[in-house]
Amino acid sequence: MKTPFPSSLLPSILLALLYLTPSQGSDLTCESPDHGSTLKVMHVYSPCSPFRPSKSLSWEDTVLDMAAKDEARLSYLSSLVAAKSVVPIASGRQIIQSPTYIVRAQIGTPPQTMLMALDTSSDAAWIPCDGCVGCSSNLFSSSQSTTYKTLGCQAPQCNQVPNPTCAGTACSFNLTYGSSSIAANVSQDTITLAMDAVPNYSFGCIQKATGTSVPPQGLLGLGRGPISLLSQTQTLYQSTFSYCLPNFKSLNFSGSLRLGPVGQPIRIKYTPLLKNPRRSSLYYVNMVGIRVGRKIVDIPPSALAFNTTTGAGTIFDSGTVFTRLVAPAYNAVRDEFRRRIKGGGIVSSLGGFDTCYSVPIVAPTITLMFTGMNVTLPVDNILIHSTAGSITCLAMASAPDNVNSVLNVIANMQQQNHRVLFDVPNSRLGVAREPCTR
Repeated sequence: MKTPFPSSLLPSILLALLYLTPSQGSDLTCESPDHGSTLKVMHVYSPCSPFRPSKSLSWEDTVLDMAAKDEARLSYLSSLVAAKSVVPIASGRQIIQSPTYIVRAQIGTPPQTMLMALDTSSDAAWIPCDGCVGCSSNLFSSSQSTTYKTLGCQAPQCNQVPNPTCAGTACSFNLTYGSSSIAANVSQDTITLAMDAVPNYSFGCIQKATGTSVPPQGLLGLGRGPISLLSQTQTLYQSTFSYCLPNFKSLNFSGSLRLGPVGQPIRIKYTPLLKNPRRSSLYYVNMVGIRVGRKIVDIPPSALAFNTTTGAGTIFDSGTVFTRLVAPAYNAVRDEFRRRIKGGGIVSSLGGFDTCYSVPIVAPTITLMFTGMNVTLPVDNILIHSTAGSITCLAMASAPDNVNSVLNVIANMQQQNHRVLFDVPNSRLGVAREPCTR
């Protein structure tokens, strides 16, 4: 909606213009030469300006015309600093049959489009390259890019990737991702996100992949490590980004990844970010309790405590689908949730979910309580339904009995339709409700 020019300001502006504009009786010299490195500056509406309107405008029309041009100028400035760094996000379920959230990225010169998974707990980016064994059919052709190059063992990036190895002069690395593993060459090329081209971006060019967990068109690491997107674009984006994840059933790119401090929400609640040197990529926060309905459930403090030695604590993660809580925390939440469901027939389980109902239920709210910030989850972020809709489950589970059994993970289903802001320079994470599902 256009903002009308305030008429109350017209008299003062017109008076100022009268003082600034030559009177009819003054000597006006349009041909006076410039001197040295001093150039004449004239207003576009000046009688000496070749761009002045051919038809003489009234004072009011002149001011209104300038005000209208200001609106266009402000839109242009906004496009320079805000719109270009917003990258659309979609659920990969409907588009590439992947449980992750994906963004469009363009790699190389000329650019090749890849739908890369978004992962806040990974640092290195990696994409399947031509010749890859075990990769999907959608590959990046490095030979077709004039800006592509592989990095040698002496490059500093070789020490920043996980498990680096050197064969001859080329640096490579391998890692596990879920139940899969990849082997990749450390490479560089231009990556373009929205309208921002980042030259010499370091990533892994996958040569071999096993298993089914690897995102088919690669991964964009948004962790905190030295080779992540945040670190490689620190000057451009100042280690700040936010995202809004649409519902996983959404068919289009209705979510958004907003890069840089410009355009981030002003009305948002924050909690401090914690840093664990042993797991430096992860975004730890201090969860102090969980409320089911109006009741704060009884959770042992040790189940929520941050511990750099064991890795215990709570993280926000974009790559995990359902929130996992350590056993004492989950059991307390689950038991209170069950107590508040009246007349529901509990189903033994559905996959990994152990709190399911075969009749319609009215679910209580669940509020995650952090230092300085509470996040109350709406029903859509709490319940998952079977395909036929006949079974409804609490969309949380106990942490797996493995190396991550001490870690509480706030996952992407619980983050859907929220703006989650990662402000690393100020060491804080913010959350605000924002519908982004269409």
